[in-house]
Amino acid sequence: MKFVIQRVSESKVEVEGKVTGSTGLGFFVLIGVEDADNTVIADKLVSKLIGLRIFTDSEGKTNLSLNDVNGSLLLVSQFTLYADCKKGNRPSFVKAGSPEHAEKLYDYIVDKCKQQLGEDRVGTGVFGEHMKCSLVNDGPFTVILDSREIM
Repeated sequence: MKFVIQRVSESKVEVEGKVTGSTGLGFFVLIGVEDADNTVIADKLVSKLIGLRIFTDSEGKTNLSLNDVNGSLLLVSQFTLYADCKKGNRPSFVKAGSPEHAEKLYDYIVDKCKQQLGEDRVGTGVFGEHMKCSLVNDGPFTVILDSREIM
């Protein structure tokens, strides 16, 4: 499982011209799932995500978490995080999880985040849909959580 986490001052996702999720201060998170992933891995990454201290404190140090700043999340499924570009110029996506498996884990992650932060602090894209994402990356500050590196 991979999370690409961008600290943002604002973000939104649109599907067919309609906003499906948005944030002010918080994280815009792309989520990639592979078939080997499970709820134990998802729990670990959600815990890291929620506790990640990358907001600045009064001394300018990255020392505050999402809860410390009352931030919100925008969670977007992104199978292309598992693109394999080793051969040729056209990426292969065979390492990405099956749509059924990925959607179940994505929904699980969304539910876990809502349980920990509240419904009003978690927005989403729409699984499997073509989405237009816009954001203002604050920093820029981007962190990648890869379950193979932290489990």
